[in-house]
Amino acid sequence: MNASDPNLAESERNESWTPLLKLASREVFELMLSSSLGVPPEVLTDQVLDITAMVGLAGHVCGIMTLRCTSQSAALMASKMLGVDVADAGPEMWDAVGEVCNMIAGNFKNKVTGMGDTCMLSVPTVITGADYSLHAPADSGKIQITLLFEESPLIISLEVND
Repeated sequence: MNASDPNLAESERNESWTPLLKLASREVFELMLSSSLGVPPEVLTDQVLDITAMVGLAGHVCGIMTLRCTSQSAALMASKMLGVDVADAGPEMWDAVGEVCNMIAGNFKNKVTGMGDTCMLSVPTVITGADYSLHAPADSGKIQITLLFEESPLIISLEVND
């Protein structure tokens, strides 16, 4: 599945890119973690999402993709990716979440016609803790989806600078 031009207006981009972001996320979790992602029945606000992975996009499209989750979800990702015990997933969990975010970003950009070869990705950066603010340029458009990984929420966002 490919969408049209990366230069779409923000409303058109949100409409056509949101399903691609969901599909890219689901494909990465199925392939790399042998896990299906669900859709929460309602907005979830009771869990602290204390791990954030970020991957920058530069080139024809510039912006940042983030994946936010709980530290328990990050440990489970490391366990599934690397075959380690969830309890033993120390620093590996940061690498796992960063790599999952990177793979989602790469899969997503390859689904948007014309973006695959004209948009580069940065090395992932991972932040631990929930008390921070991310400030994107004022004219950025944002796509955000919430999915469930093993009953825990994941928030995946794409902020694009126009």
